Amino acid sequence: MASFFLEFAAEQRLQLPLLVTPETCSGKTYIVTGANTGLGYETSKHLVNCRAKKVIMAVRNLEAGETAKAEIESATNNRGIAEVWSLDLSSFDSVKSFAKRVNSQLDRIDAVIENASVAHDRWSTVEGYEASTTINILSTFLLAVLVLPKLTEVAKRYGNLPHLTIVTSGVAFTAKEAMDRIRDNPLAGMNDPTTTDMNKRYPLTKLFQHYAGRHLATLVPVSKTGVVVNLVNPGLCKTKLSRNSKFSRWLEIYITNLLVGRSQEMGSRPLLHASMAGAESHGRYVSSCEIKEHQVPEWVKGEEGRKLGERIWNDIAVELEKIEPGCLDRVLRH
Repeated sequence: MASFFLEFAAEQRLQLPLLVTPETCSGKTYIVTGANTGLGYETSKHLVNCRAKKVIMAVRNLEAGETAKAEIESATNNRGIAEVWSLDLSSFDSVKSFAKRVNSQLDRIDAVIENASVAHDRWSTVEGYEASTTINILSTFLLAVLVLPKLTEVAKRYGNLPHLTIVTSGVAFTAKEAMDRIRDNPLAGMNDPTTTDMNKRYPLTKLFQHYAGRHLATLVPVSKTGVVVNLVNPGLCKTKLSRNSKFSRWLEIYITNLLVGRSQEMGSRPLLHASMAGAESHGRYVSSCEIKEHQVPEWVKGEEGRKLGERIWNDIAVELEKIEPGCLDRVLRH
C-alpha cells in the first residue's frame, strides 16, 4: 500500500500530454456524460476547441448544460459543434431515452466517455437501489450495453475504432476490505445499509466498475466488435465530486487536493487519451495517459479476481435485463 501511495503522489505531479488536435478530431463525434462541470466540461471544451464534428454534452440539468455550452463556445470561438442532451443516470428511463436518441440520430460515434458519477456518504435510494449504486454501476453499464451495438455498427461502416471509455478511479483499489464483506453476494450487498460503510461507498462503486468493465471487455473483444472498451483513472482532481460528503471527508479530500490535486483541465487529459488509445488498451486500466496494468492489484486481475468479476457482471446483467429485456443479447450477437 505504501508503494501505491508513493507512485500516486509522483504521478499526480506529472505534466500530462494533451494528445487531441484538430487533426485527430476532424470529422469525429464524441459523447461525454457529466459534461456541464468538472472533468466532463474540460473534456468537452478540448474537443470543441479541436473542432470535432460534434460533441454531445450529456447532462442531468439542461439549463446548466446550456450555460456550460455557451461558456465553451465563447472560450473557443467554435460554435455549432456542441449539443446539450438530457441524461439523468438516476433514472433508467432517462438512460434508455438517451440511448435511443443516440442510436437513431447519430450517424457516427467515435467515443463515448462515461464520466458522470456521484460520491454520496448518506444512504438514499433511487430505482430500488442505493443511489450511487444506481448511478455509478447500473446506469453506467446500462448505457454501455445500449450503445455498444451502435458503436459496432459504426466501426463496420466507417472502419474507425470507436471507444467506450469508463471513467473509474485508482481509489477503487483501497476498497478490498469493503468488497470482501459482500463478495458472496456483491450487488445485493450494495443494497444492504448494514454491510458497507458509506464513507467507502464511492471507492467500492469504482471497484465494481473495474471488475464489471474488465469482464465486459472479455465478452466483446475488439476482433469481434471493432470497439475498444477501457477504464481510465483521471487521478485526484480539484472537482466538485466531494460536495455531498460529510465535512470530515470533504476536508480530507480538500487538503489532499491542496497538496497534490490536479486541475480539472489536467484531469481531462487522461480521459482524452483513453478515448483514442489503441486496441491494446481494451479491457485495461489507463492512467496518466498510459496503460498501467501493473497498478491493478492481483486480487483484481488474477484468477480469483476474474471469477469475482464474472460474478459481479452476471449480477449486473440480471438487473439490466429487467430494465431493458434483450439488451445483452443485442450486444453479444454482434
